[in-house]
Amino acid sequence: MAQMMKAAIFVEPGRIEIDDKPIPDVGPNEALVRVTTTTICGTDVHILKGEYPVAKGLTIGHEPVGVIEKLGSSVTGYQEGQRVIAGAICPSFTSYACQDGCAAQDGGHAGHGYKPMGGWRFGNTIDGTQAEYVLVPDAQANLAPVPDGLTDEQVLMCPDIMSTGFAGAEAAGIKIGDTVAIFAQGPIGLCATAGARLRGAGLIIAVDGVDERLEMAQRMGADITLDFRKVDVVEEILKITGGRGVDSSIEALGLQGTFEAALRVIKPGGTLSSLGVYSEDLKIPLGAFAAGLGDHKIVTSLCPGGKERMRRLMQIIDSGRIDLGPMVTHHYALDDIADAYDLFSHQRDGVLKVAITPG
Repeated sequence: MAQMMKAAIFVEPGRIEIDDKPIPDVGPNEALVRVTTTTICGTDVHILKGEYPVAKGLTIGHEPVGVIEKLGSSVTGYQEGQRVIAGAICPSFTSYACQDGCAAQDGGHAGHGYKPMGGWRFGNTIDGTQAEYVLVPDAQANLAPVPDGLTDEQVLMCPDIMSTGFAGAEAAGIKIGDTVAIFAQGPIGLCATAGARLRGAGLIIAVDGVDERLEMAQRMGADITLDFRKVDVVEEILKITGGRGVDSSIEALGLQGTFEAALRVIKPGGTLSSLGVYSEDLKIPLGAFAAGLGDHKIVTSLCPGGKERMRRLMQIIDSGRIDLGPMVTHHYALDDIADAYDLFSHQRDGVLKVAITPG
């Protein structure tokens, strides 16, 4: 009889519950990882609310830190008992998208059946990480050893939000001395702020309406914080830049209002780097878009995955360039994950990220 484990499963819109599931068997190219820490993402809240459809009975979650329990027969260069992470996006590196240099879109394809979440499998198309164990597909390409001396919480952001936020800064093409405006300072926006600083931005303007997030934005590298409850943000940013506009803006929320503001503040020839997950059609205002004549770029990103991406992110943490540990504001046991979802989805008590620990 199969051994059982606890897992947080999607029951129906509004209900994610702990249930027992068999510990999965390990195929040749897979690895079974015992999860030591995971977390809840804004995308998981979309699933909880029924705004993003997944199969009933699916284990949710896509941000694993853990220990290799069992390796598939074809997976080499790793050892059972080794501490690892795997990216939220687990590319195969065999698909057309991967070989075309866009590994995050592994599995997404144009036309009928297109999945806008590309290569996102954990907690989307396969069982995810809010469980005692997770089966990592294409393990050779995706398992990344955690450097000695780094805690679970220090690397907990790497699988998704750090990779995503940094991708937004990279896609913005930030050069040394650039002025950048970052709209929304939730976990991904904060990582985009940190990424902009690492890319060499000369002036970083962070926008939000929550005091704790604006304070954290300063810790992550923002030079100026703007509270949209108190000022006209577009007007203020144009004033700060002497009417020039910013070199690039990063949108990290996924609302029409923030997208539009991010478009209105970029200079002629500037870049809007969009990270938000949108749940309805966007409208592009004629004036802000300069009627299509502004040499603007609008780029979108999904978090890059794979072991080399994870290695690079952990290298930045290991060298002390950045510390994302303070973004973990709350701790819950897996058994209490329903309470953690309630806290996180209602954004109570200054929550940024929740560490979930099985066992």
